[in-house]
Amino acid sequence: MRHRVVAVLTLIGGLILAAAPAVAHHSFAAEFDSSKSVTFTGVVTKIEWTNPHAWFYINVKDEQGAVSNWGFEMGPPHLLQRQGWSRDTMKIGDLVTVSGTLAKNGTKRGNSRNVTFASGPNKGQKLGAASSETNANQ
Repeated sequence: MRHRVVAVLTLIGGLILAAAPAVAHHSFAAEFDSSKSVTFTGVVTKIEWTNPHAWFYINVKDEQGAVSNWGFEMGPPHLLQRQGWSRDTMKIGDLVTVSGTLAKNGTKRGNSRNVTFASGPNKGQKLGAASSETNANQ
């Protein structure tokens, strides 16, 4: 009897752990608004090459010269690699232009469709960002 209880508890624990990544992941529509397209140019300040999504951050100047830091979600590293990215493609200090969509909650975040490099060794190169947006223009 004791072995059955341990087996059932182990099975339940395994199912909970297996479901955790699915719960943590979000859909594009839950976080971003496809009707709010945006294009920003800025200097890269931070890069997070992680699963389930890579993120990068840029400093963007507005019309008055005020600088704000924006974060942009990209797809997972394995899909980015299929689009020509590597861990070293984007570097802190690169000037980039990102096209994507804004977050629904009004924060300085977005989902990027593509990134064009305006400086560095990839100057002029435009890469798709493996966006989770349906029908994203890569």
